[in-house]
Amino acid sequence: MILIYHKDNKVVGLSNSYRIDTSDALTIAEYLMLLAIEFPDELLIWCHINLKEQLNVSVIEQLFHHKKLLFSYNPYEGVYLDKSIGYVEESPFIKINKKSTYPTWQMSSWVGGVHSEVVLAIKNDIPFEKDFDYFLGSLAKLGMRQGLLCYSEPLLLKRQLESIPTNTSPYTLFRFVKQHYKSQWVFLLLFNLMVYERRFPVLPFLFSLFYKNRSKLNIKLDGIKVQSTRKLVDSTAVDVIIPTIGRKDYLHKVLKDFSRQTLLPQKIIIVEQNPVEGSQTELDYVKGEQWPFEIKHFFIHQAGACNARNLALDQTQNEWVFLADDDNRFEATLLSDIFNKIKQYGNPAVTTSYPQKNEILTNTKVIQSSTFGAGNSFVRRNLLDKARFNRAFEFGYGEDVDFGMQLRNQGEDILYLPEPSILHLKAPIGGFRTKPVLQWQNEIVQPKPSPTIMLCQILHNTDAQTLGYKTILFFKYYRFQKIKNPISYYCNFQKQWDKSVFWANELKKE
Repeated sequence: MILIYHKDNKVVGLSNSYRIDTSDALTIAEYLMLLAIEFPDELLIWCHINLKEQLNVSVIEQLFHHKKLLFSYNPYEGVYLDKSIGYVEESPFIKINKKSTYPTWQMSSWVGGVHSEVVLAIKNDIPFEKDFDYFLGSLAKLGMRQGLLCYSEPLLLKRQLESIPTNTSPYTLFRFVKQHYKSQWVFLLLFNLMVYERRFPVLPFLFSLFYKNRSKLNIKLDGIKVQSTRKLVDSTAVDVIIPTIGRKDYLHKVLKDFSRQTLLPQKIIIVEQNPVEGSQTELDYVKGEQWPFEIKHFFIHQAGACNARNLALDQTQNEWVFLADDDNRFEATLLSDIFNKIKQYGNPAVTTSYPQKNEILTNTKVIQSSTFGAGNSFVRRNLLDKARFNRAFEFGYGEDVDFGMQLRNQGEDILYLPEPSILHLKAPIGGFRTKPVLQWQNEIVQPKPSPTIMLCQILHNTDAQTLGYKTILFFKYYRFQKIKNPISYYCNFQKQWDKSVFWANELKKE
């Protein structure tokens, strides 16, 4: 491990055991590169000289449980690129929970670390900027797409510090957006700043147009071997939860797939729903056939996937839980392959690729997932003590997003696994499903977007992200509605938006 202390964008000291000749003209990023070349199998840890006494050296090697990791921490209020970055990105990586480990590409020069192999892998692709924060943000933003796992990590410091607000130049913000997003986002950023903040940064916008986009840089991290030193899998015992309604034949095939597993589940918990009072189960094969695992079958008259999944989660006992669906299909090695990946990456929550029939996978790398699949995810059971499906989302959208955010805010990441994959048949709706009566169903002005989508925005996104979403929705929805007068359309859209906010806050109270 090499400790690099810096100030005013210059390296001012190294840990005592390392020496390297450098020129005063080197940037911190260039210094990292020289150290990586000289010491290709070391951890490179940077720290602002003012935080030297607060650097928590004792935890660093434990944090870096494999080589494809990037950690940093900004102990002060705000982020390098300012909250306005939310206008152009809706992902969960924007609103950082600074109290725990949190996945994000928003890196900081205050304190952080990376393995030399990562620096060597990108040394010919990403410019070694004088602005170290910009370099780190670019490295993380581009690297995350290629499988670099990036985190804000408060454990890097011994204690929390007094907050100091930080400010970012609008020139830096616009440049970053131009270099790391599609070009239209620069225009949308300008539009959002003018509309929502009454700011008119025309010059930063114009200057940004001269920068070249970096999204197509040929960054390759596949050569970095990943093998976690974490021991997460004490047992491969897994409970499976499956909510179902009116899909008897599909569910039977799912159970057959489980019965052929090379690593059998311990227990499958099925929550069958039929809202018709007096109805009886149609799953005769649960007791009528022999199964190589325990099946715990609940038959309830209350419809709703959130309620059903929570009921099933309350019945789990083993170390791992597979949140499945009743229209999945998978190979006999699914469970064993999943545990091999969990051991390799040392992560307690994973969500698999979930293609439909004939769908071609576009993402073939293990990356930090921006989503959570309620029908295709594996989670270590101890995380579920503080996570449940929020019934405010029942019969709407967003319950899986909300559940994933509950896991992230506990300090755990969700990794996307391209392999093994689970085929999603997208089965037709069961025959006895009833259409739910929504609280806003009889409103003269119908909410837009759905109040459950708005609730997700309120709970988990920044204000800038919500307003950025509003702008996109405004333009996308225009061509699908009947009002073609722009002024009339805007007035009606605002009424629908306000109605959505109202009902989202009502759901939040529940």
